Amino acid sequence: MLQRLLQSRALPGARNAARRNLVQRRMLIAAPKPGDGPLMSRRPDRELPDIPQNGMRWVRTVPIFLAVLISSTLAIFNYQKSSSSVVSSTMYALRTSPKAREYLGDEIYFAHKMPWIWGEMNQLHGRIDIQFEVKGKMNSGTMRFKSFRATRMGMFETTEWSLETKDGAKIDLLDGSDPFQGIALDPEEPKVVGRGSYAPNLSG
Repeated sequence: MLQRLLQSRALPGARNAARRNLVQRRMLIAAPKPGDGPLMSRRPDRELPDIPQNGMRWVRTVPIFLAVLISSTLAIFNYQKSSSSVVSSTMYALRTSPKAREYLGDEIYFAHKMPWIWGEMNQLHGRIDIQFEVKGKMNSGTMRFKSFRATRMGMFETTEWSLETKDGAKIDLLDGSDPFQGIALDPEEPKVVGRGSYAPNLSG
């Protein structure tokens, strides 16, 4: 008897709650769609828009961005090396070297239109160790130039200046004398921060 009484009292309350939920669900206004225009009023019964599932698509482009950034940085540093006075001096000395002309021939230039200078070129700290491909009318090869400066105000001393042939043989271009002994910073060369030949004075 008591159980029936409790059920009879609980059923109307549950029915009323279900009706209120049904009415409240029916009164919800759909969320705005793209192109519906601006919302002129705020309503508490408006549904929330769906969260897009493709919000992280930009992550796929990160590797492409990093590859372009690294390639551009390397190309800028290589251009600074190829346009430096060190490379220009070594190319001039190579064109006037009898041993180099005997193997390469006349019209000695870079082997490629866009030369790639391998190695270190740090004139500020007195370290130069570069190599790049060259060619002439007869043959082509790889020229290597290595020089260092013992003291800050001293002169550069060349330790290696050679030409490597296609078959791996090495031609020593130093004939007992150093043609680059007077190499120093060119006062007319534009100073570019980060090139190694110039460092800005941050002390003011």
